[in-house]
Amino acid sequence: MRCPYCGSLDTQVKDSRPTDDSSSIRRRRVCPDCGGRFTTFERVQLRELTVVKKSGKRAPFDRDKLMRSVQVALRKRLVDPERVDRMINGLVRQLESSGEAEVPSEKIGELVMQGLKPLDEVAYVRFASVYRNFREARDFGPLLDELSSEEGGPPPEKSKQDV
Repeated sequence: MRCPYCGSLDTQVKDSRPTDDSSSIRRRRVCPDCGGRFTTFERVQLRELTVVKKSGKRAPFDRDKLMRSVQVALRKRLVDPERVDRMINGLVRQLESSGEAEVPSEKIGELVMQGLKPLDEVAYVRFASVYRNFREARDFGPLLDELSSEEGGPPPEKSKQDV
């Protein structure tokens, strides 16, 4: 592992332990050349995935890109980062264990929406608005109706005092 401080290729592992959800190994490393200390994470990758985009282009699956898009939807929302990481890990495991080397981007988007809905409804709506390419405010109607019907009925109407 290359040292991020001096670029040396000779770093030493000082401590290894599984993460809380046992989905990766956390390694504490030290560089003998500059004395720099840093942490790396090692994950199991079952297979190389390729994302097939709507245009037909193919790109390697990028877990970090997926995490960034979810974090954009969750911006300024109070959601435990560990829950987000578990959701992403579960999604990636589901994709890798599906047996398919090529995954349509639509499938990834739908899986993210399924994961976000129980995590945070606002983030779910934010992600859906970009994923489904909403153009006008009325495009949100069916999505919000779906959410309110799952909660057991329509949202309460506001009285004149609330406005």
